[in-house]
Amino acid sequence: MKFKLIMKLIDSFIFLFLFLFCFIACSKAQSADEILKLNTTEVKVGAELVDEYLPLLQGKRVGILTNHTGLIGEEHLVDFLYKAGINIIYIFAPEHGFRGDADAGERINDSVDSKTGIAIYSLYKNKAGRPDNKIMQELDIVIFDIQDVGLRYYTYYISMYKMMDACAENNKTMLILDRPNPNGFYVDGPILDMKYKSGVGYLPIPIVHGMTLGELANMINGEKWLPEQRNCELKVIKSKNYTRQTRYSLPVPPSPNLPNMKSVYLYASTCFFEGTSVSLGRGTEAPFQIYGSPDMKGFDFSFIPRSMSGAKNPPFKDQICYGRDLRDISDKDICLAGINLDYIIESYNAIEGKESFFKPFFENLIGVDYVRKMIIEGKSSGEIKEFWQKDIDSFLIQRKPYLLYEEGIHQ
Repeated sequence: MKFKLIMKLIDSFIFLFLFLFCFIACSKAQSADEILKLNTTEVKVGAELVDEYLPLLQGKRVGILTNHTGLIGEEHLVDFLYKAGINIIYIFAPEHGFRGDADAGERINDSVDSKTGIAIYSLYKNKAGRPDNKIMQELDIVIFDIQDVGLRYYTYYISMYKMMDACAENNKTMLILDRPNPNGFYVDGPILDMKYKSGVGYLPIPIVHGMTLGELANMINGEKWLPEQRNCELKVIKSKNYTRQTRYSLPVPPSPNLPNMKSVYLYASTCFFEGTSVSLGRGTEAPFQIYGSPDMKGFDFSFIPRSMSGAKNPPFKDQICYGRDLRDISDKDICLAGINLDYIIESYNAIEGKESFFKPFFENLIGVDYVRKMIIEGKSSGEIKEFWQKDIDSFLIQRKPYLLYEEGIHQ
């Protein structure tokens, strides 16, 4: 009996030990992968929290800066508010248009929404990028609801900035229906040197800033970045169940050439090819996920850019490009790498005609003048990133007062 009892106790101890070992191992593995934890079904974006903002719109003349991403479930915000009897005077359309199908930078004219009959005012029909004061005087409040991807060269935050200025100049309120940042779990890249300020870089922030647009709007006000240090009266409706470590999968592509989450994650590293003589895959089914050039010989992978919706005249149209296919890289590896300059460095070293590899637009994208020089000097990706680490450290401190969401893992 004693022997059997001892054996049972030993078996129980072994079982308990193995259970605890597995529990600890799983916990550690989960912690390492929390950055890629999917929480899409639990997150509620600002537009879904109707009870928080609908009372603010009653009896008001409303303008809406939005595009195809401004959804409440499967219904567009404009359609929802129109049915709710809200007096919508204007829809303001950003880059790619209200329906999100125009090419990057394509000039878009004013029009009328066929579904509701509401006037659409294009912010991409002239250089101002904002409504004139006459239009603003017809409104009481402007709603902003666009899904961003959290990168400095993604232009929706610039449209938000310019609308904030229009509201500030005309004493109008701006209501931001916040949405998660799919690249919000890290900060990387140099802070923009403002001598390179352009339509793809407008504020002194890193390439990957890790903020939602609601947070960035707070920072614009707090840092006095609007012209003449104007202040915009803001109301931000926060997303629920979102933290900076939430991996948020976008329900619809945010623009024609970011068709899936892999392209959204790679965008921070492959967009630099826009400032070089290498194609990043516009005019293919995998933009920002492949790259190459007719002058990059010795690569097994090739592709041919074609004219298509969202890329009517892509670089190297109808020509064979040789290069890399990044689609086999896991999302986890892409995310953990942050900005990866190895793609640019390899292409520079492999291409015929290095003297024409970089274009002036490269500095507009990277935001500083030393990266091009360091690549030409043969510096590694790690050496270059170490050079801009001080920018990241200072920005993390600077942005802290404006954050609306916890840094920790989603609970």
